[in-house]
Amino acid sequence: MSVETCTLYLDGKPFQFAVEGNFFWGENEVLFEKKDSVISKVAWQDEGYGVVPAFEGNEFNALQQSITANIIKAFKIHKIPYPEDFSLKNYHNVITTDEDHLKVIDITRNLTNEDIDFDIDMLAERFGNILGYKLTSYVEELKKSHIQIRINRPSSLDINPPHRDGYLSYWKDVINVWIPIEGCTPETSLPVLPGSHLLPESEILRTESKGAKINGNTYYVPCILKTKSADLRMIRPNPKEGEALLFSPFLIHGAAVNRSENTRVSMELRLPKVKR
Repeated sequence: MSVETCTLYLDGKPFQFAVEGNFFWGENEVLFEKKDSVISKVAWQDEGYGVVPAFEGNEFNALQQSITANIIKAFKIHKIPYPEDFSLKNYHNVITTDEDHLKVIDITRNLTNEDIDFDIDMLAERFGNILGYKLTSYVEELKKSHIQIRINRPSSLDINPPHRDGYLSYWKDVINVWIPIEGCTPETSLPVLPGSHLLPESEILRTESKGAKINGNTYYVPCILKTKSADLRMIRPNPKEGEALLFSPFLIHGAAVNRSENTRVSMELRLPKVKR
């Protein structure tokens, strides 16, 4: 196991962090299967991502309230004091240590439909209509739905490393959904590497799954350190409130550094394509 420096360019500026793991170059194969992929019917198939409308009427506000309630529930479980007027953007004023933050996200990164007071299957149907495939929120291999609330404090390493979800067997045939909830701006939202789902494994230096450690936190997803052609030059599509970012599980994404003064909160779904 070695410690390497991940260097990427974000917002046109370099950003570096240390990653501990076993790194290797992959085989000469492209894992993304273009034919019948969940993004095969949309105009942005080659880019690997698209920003789409997600909510109608008061739906977004209802989801935001449920997300807030889940974070407060995590505070209560760990007996973390919080103000009565708690707001998501001020999360970092309540959670001031990495230790407490890890306690909270240990709960919020492993939720199911039952934890969210919102119709997630309605979103699956809505996004399926956009993609031209029927989607479900139920992940067969996990035997449950899977929802993550991502919380990124300002100027922190509250990030996933650059990665592909498709390396994990249960995420190979899904659409990734990233929904901005609070504090999502051009300085905070999720970065992606356009077209990277088409890269062969032989051009990617990465760790094994569950093999990357950053700032004391071990990640289920592998860390992609770099490609043979260059360091990672990522962009932030930055969906607005009421929109969602949809992307292939083989698109390189992550390293959502928060360069603002407020906490950024988002919700992530992975919706499998229903098998015929």
